[in-house]
Amino acid sequence: MAKRLLSATADELLNMNKDELLSSIEACEGRVIVSEIIGESSLYTGISNAEVAASFGADLLLLNLYDVYNPKFANVNPTEGQTVIDRIKELTGRPVGVNLEPVDKEIGDKEDIAPGRQANQATAKKVVEQGADFIVLTGNPETGVTNQEIIKQIEKVSNAVGNEAIIIAGKMHMAGVKEKYLEASLIKKMIAGGADIILLPTPGTVPGVTVEEVRTIVQQIHQAEGMAMNAIGTSQESANEEIIQKLALNSKLTGADIHHIGDAGYHGIAIPENITAYSTAIRGKRHTQRRMSVSTNRKKIGNEIK
Repeated sequence: MAKRLLSATADELLNMNKDELLSSIEACEGRVIVSEIIGESSLYTGISNAEVAASFGADLLLLNLYDVYNPKFANVNPTEGQTVIDRIKELTGRPVGVNLEPVDKEIGDKEDIAPGRQANQATAKKVVEQGADFIVLTGNPETGVTNQEIIKQIEKVSNAVGNEAIIIAGKMHMAGVKEKYLEASLIKKMIAGGADIILLPTPGTVPGVTVEEVRTIVQQIHQAEGMAMNAIGTSQESANEEIIQKLALNSKLTGADIHHIGDAGYHGIAIPENITAYSTAIRGKRHTQRRMSVSTNRKKIGNEIK
């Protein structure tokens, strides 16, 4: 089993393959934080939103609105031979994933998004070539992403990237399509198609989704040998810390393996203090502050970090 993510240095994390990273996440027993970020602009002058999210306690970074055919991220300037994703990983010491959106072309009245943001075999291959450690198949608001299209693209993306990247799939909100989030039959199809982790809305975010309901689905995911990621995708990443902590504990009660906080606190990133508040709620100050503090230059020495 790979070293648990909680205890791993940047050097160890960035040298894990897919199976090792999955094992490292599983070993943390529900104490892994994913921060979703946008790179169109930066919260602070001279540094990227990726660096801010990492410094406030995120373990994994998820890029939203990233165009694989026109890759850009504010205040991330790759050196010669580097990709944008490679540079983000170098700056933060964190594994990086990218949202790709399985747009259902049969859905009308939806936002048109760039081809480089849409989920298919070509974009999946391209983003893995650029250094992505995981791909999230989900939808932004009003993009016309459906569960059936997610299921269809899981198999295509899985065939395209093989064992090179973790596949996460599901919906954190409607994405402009009124349909059910949580059905056992959908979960089974997603995992059978090649999804490693299923994305679900955190209880207390979208209307009517309860701890008990999500817990039942998480148990089904675990029985199918998958993992679960609960997500805040409803702009509540800009709520006060008390709300964030309540959402965090609700999410942990469901048995989720990974906890996601969205990008709509300020433009392109959660309120940074809320990343820390979420982290502290599910794993305490010890692991939160250690993740915030550990240098990206620190190497593994025996079984200790020195």
